[in-house]
Amino acid sequence: MTKELSVEERVTLLDTLKTRFEKNMQRHEGLEWGNVQEKLEANLDKLEVLYEMEATGGEPDVVQYDKESDVYTFYDCSPESPKGRRSVCYDQEALESRKKHKPENSAVNMAAQIGIELLTEDEYRTLQEIGNFDLKSSSWVKTPENIRAQGGAIFCDRRYNTVFMYHNGADSYYGVRGFRGKLEI
Repeated sequence: MTKELSVEERVTLLDTLKTRFEKNMQRHEGLEWGNVQEKLEANLDKLEVLYEMEATGGEPDVVQYDKESDVYTFYDCSPESPKGRRSVCYDQEALESRKKHKPENSAVNMAAQIGIELLTEDEYRTLQEIGNFDLKSSSWVKTPENIRAQGGAIFCDRRYNTVFMYHNGADSYYGVRGFRGKLEI
């Protein structure tokens, strides 16, 4: 799904990411945008993935930096589950199992097409430590195999100032449930 970006698209995306980065310093205290931009410009394939994250409503931002490996981690930081990634069931198996009213895609398929990984429950909780997300929506998270093998999948949201993890059939989908992803650069 990622596309080769024009120079104008790269400049616009970098400006958007820089503005978001500077506006939300609590997400990445002590980091400098210049270092992030340098890393992005050296990895244009990753910049293309960030473009797709942005295009689908994810509002990606840096949430972690590992000094030892020199890896920046971007998460979708949109206030609600990204609008361009909602109304999807969990994975391909769930999509194929639906007999009627199939959604257009699944969270796992879309993440792979974009080039990102679904957040795990722990990563989702980490995201919630730096802000309040999914107050009206919910997000599929990477489901452990033992749950998925029984036909289920898990999702999370934030209500009553608390992060909740729930289960549902993997083939379910709702207009307010999407997924959040991460990208390491």
